[in-house]
Amino acid sequence: MTDHPLPFRDPNLSFERRVDDLLRRLTPDERIAMLHQFAPAVERLGLAAFRTGQEALHGVAWMGGATVFPQAVGLGATWNDELVRRIGEAVGDEVRAKRALDDRVGLNVWSPTVNLLRHPLWGRNEEGYAEDPALTSAIAVAYTRGLRGDDPRYWRTAPVLKHWLAHNNETDRDTASSSVRPRVLHEYDLRAFRSAVRAGAVAGVMPAYNLVNGRPNHVSPLLERELRSWTDQPLVVCSDAGAPSNLVDSEHYFDTYEEATAAALKAGVDSFTDHGTDSSVMTGRVRDALAKGLLDPEDVDTAVRRLLSMRFALGEFDPALDPYAGPAPFDTEEHRALALEAAEQAVVLLKNDGLLPLAPEPGRKIAVVGLLADACKLDWYSGTLLHRSTPLDGLRARFGADQVVFAEGADRVLLTCEGGALRVPEAPAAPDAATATAADGALDPALLTGRTDLPPLDVAPVGTEFALVDWGEGVLTLRTAQGRYLSVADDGHVRASADEPGGWVVQETFRLESVEGHDGGYRLLHIGTGGYVCVAADGAKVAEEGEKLARDRATVFGVDTVERGEDAVARAAAVAHTVVVVAGNDPHINGRETEDRTTLALPPHQDRLWRAAHAANPRTVLALTSAYPYAVPEADEALPALLWTAHGGQAAGTALARILAGDVSPGGRLPQTWYGSDADLPDLLDYDVIGSRQTYQYFPGQALYPFGHGLSYGAFVHSGLTVARDGDTVRAALTVTATGDTTADEVAQLYVRRTGPGAERLPLRKLVAHRRVRLAPGEERRLDFAVPFEELGHWDVAHGRWTVEPGTYEFLAGASSADVRLTATLTVDGEPAGPRPVRERGLEAADYDEQHGTALVDRAKTDGDAVAAAGPEGGRLLFERCAFGTGTRTVTATVSGEGTLALTAGGATAVLTVADAGGPYAYTTVTGEFAAEGERDLAVQLTGSVRLARLAFDGGPAGAGR
Repeated sequence: MTDHPLPFRDPNLSFERRVDDLLRRLTPDERIAMLHQFAPAVERLGLAAFRTGQEALHGVAWMGGATVFPQAVGLGATWNDELVRRIGEAVGDEVRAKRALDDRVGLNVWSPTVNLLRHPLWGRNEEGYAEDPALTSAIAVAYTRGLRGDDPRYWRTAPVLKHWLAHNNETDRDTASSSVRPRVLHEYDLRAFRSAVRAGAVAGVMPAYNLVNGRPNHVSPLLERELRSWTDQPLVVCSDAGAPSNLVDSEHYFDTYEEATAAALKAGVDSFTDHGTDSSVMTGRVRDALAKGLLDPEDVDTAVRRLLSMRFALGEFDPALDPYAGPAPFDTEEHRALALEAAEQAVVLLKNDGLLPLAPEPGRKIAVVGLLADACKLDWYSGTLLHRSTPLDGLRARFGADQVVFAEGADRVLLTCEGGALRVPEAPAAPDAATATAADGALDPALLTGRTDLPPLDVAPVGTEFALVDWGEGVLTLRTAQGRYLSVADDGHVRASADEPGGWVVQETFRLESVEGHDGGYRLLHIGTGGYVCVAADGAKVAEEGEKLARDRATVFGVDTVERGEDAVARAAAVAHTVVVVAGNDPHINGRETEDRTTLALPPHQDRLWRAAHAANPRTVLALTSAYPYAVPEADEALPALLWTAHGGQAAGTALARILAGDVSPGGRLPQTWYGSDADLPDLLDYDVIGSRQTYQYFPGQALYPFGHGLSYGAFVHSGLTVARDGDTVRAALTVTATGDTTADEVAQLYVRRTGPGAERLPLRKLVAHRRVRLAPGEERRLDFAVPFEELGHWDVAHGRWTVEPGTYEFLAGASSADVRLTATLTVDGEPAGPRPVRERGLEAADYDEQHGTALVDRAKTDGDAVAAAGPEGGRLLFERCAFGTGTRTVTATVSGEGTLALTAGGATAVLTVADAGGPYAYTTVTGEFAAEGERDLAVQLTGSVRLARLAFDGGPAGAGR
């Protein structure tokens, strides 16, 4: 018996029974309403409104002040699972603390991002942890466990992993299709998600905007077939913002919104993030889909059940029992210390010829110069800083303000024109609070608009001097001496009004365009609006009455340089004993969500600065502070010391100063390969990490700095590597001894590779374990690793399964993927898998060994893969070691489209002509004579619009595919 009149309120019952009871009490309309991100209250049952989605990538975001930790890629650079778990706990606590004060703060956190950092030009590189699935998984497990909490029943917060699946491009991100063959899918992309889900600390996932093999991720069969097979927990799938509408609007995958909504719900999407806070559009589509028979009520119930399960786990219905419902720590001394510790551990020492650490001595000045020397940059998913430390702040505090000289290195310019020069008029004494805009507490900063309370720029005989920075590719910012950036508000006027560049559409960037017939004359294009700056009677503006101003309206400006940035840097460098050049990116410019980078090169402006500093003073350190890698081979060649850190959050400057001073030895390691040039990179949209030899696992060239690289002020010896199989586990151990004279961190890294025949297409090495340890001088520690035996394996496309082939496996231990100190071998006995049984099983087209000029496409809108030529020149597939036995007579191809298939295996050939049967999804079979025997490699040439799904031989199964 229960004392509770409503069983769903009874904490003595299981969550499952309580969910079932509550679901039965909800009306059909109440159930449908819960499918939107902003689910309304059900007052008759005492249910509060509920919101999915609270950004918390490296601190609570978009809800005002919070502890800001290093960017996610910086957390990856720590290689420290235990540290990241503590950060997750702190972020989860601050989510709870802010929720107690503001019920707009959600407990379903959309974090972390586990997309692998396959390509360093991806605009959202800052959001991921690493290019490697094992390291990404380890950090994600740690962070989600911290966010989730340790209570066996109730969750501190409910983390959602982003972004399912194979998503590494902002270019055409909602229409581009990632071609992901089975080996890449199972060995690479799925692995980043699987470990975190299996660890039990993940509440769900968010599908990505892109398509995979021609099918949008929001209708992916992998959500059910893979994701939900990894756990018995009722995972919630939350759509990305606007993605349900994209299925019709940009992707044109479905003809109607009702079809699209129904398909997403049936595929496994539970919560629709679309049309902002207005739930009526999406709930209306669900109702219409039900009315048209595209959905069953059970489809709605399944999604609502998952959403309610998450709400019960978050303690919504048991506030007295929820251990996380009370006051939670927020901006505590412990959180501040943790932010500093994280920022210190994220610093990677790339090169050091003995210049570091710096030795403070009287009269030995340090010059800190560069565009980021006095900056503490935030990104799109940062919270608002409560504390702030720039490199300049940190070095002044550590060495004394009188020992530090500073030069930013911006060009100081006047923008002249007819009538004088561009001027910032004197502002009113105080801004109008009603019209000034602040980001604090904004649910969605994309909705924020610029200030209109300040006067627009005008022209005067004496103009304003601006600090001009070229962030690369001609993208400029202009800032006043008072620190205000030129920006554009909704009324189209240009004002000196912004504290920093930012916003979903950045309003603080410009580009100078040469004007024909005007020697030294330029138009000033405002990039955010596409309008040109025109100085009119009512001030400078780029638009009027909502229309951007065309180039023929542009004012022609001259750029009078008052001082070049490199001159100021050289002057500061010349009077210092040592120079620290702080270079890098602004996370809102040239590489961010919606915008990929086009080059690895350091922007020319910043390249000039380090060269000027070095020319004036050879004792120059380059400290790169960025959300992504750079190709800096000339700096590496010329300079005695280089460091890298991601944007380190609130304590970044203090951390960098402590590293430079030797108070802390650097121990960060690179979470992705730093290539030497753009020529080392594949195409941004090439997701075949195996075929195009991407990441440290396959890249055959010489990296500038390899995956896992990072130096120390200490020294270490690795010894005594042992490996032995123990059932489903490989037990590995090694000893690390500190041989230097300073306490420092070492990151022991363990890789594995298969050797001998059959290893040609397998990874050159892959990470299977790591451990960060702090050792005092002379201390040694024995490190034990338990490596799952399956980590030695790969996806066998010939037999459609994961396999560990018999043979010799080499374990490599060291300080990076390239710095191998120890090796040990393990022999795996057994029978090899053998050739492809093509007569018995046929061939799935996607299960090729090699391809050239093809793309994987959707066989049907619900499931299945096929292969098509990627261009008019056709494409080629190779299937190795096909067992044709005593001989075949015919081959039957399951195909759609129009064109030809040419097959070759030894001396056997066949050419099949395919006639269009009614579009890309109208499949038919075409049969031809094909007399192959024995074990042969099979080559298939595709031309035209043919989509090949399957091949069968001599009457083998031709229909069912995967």
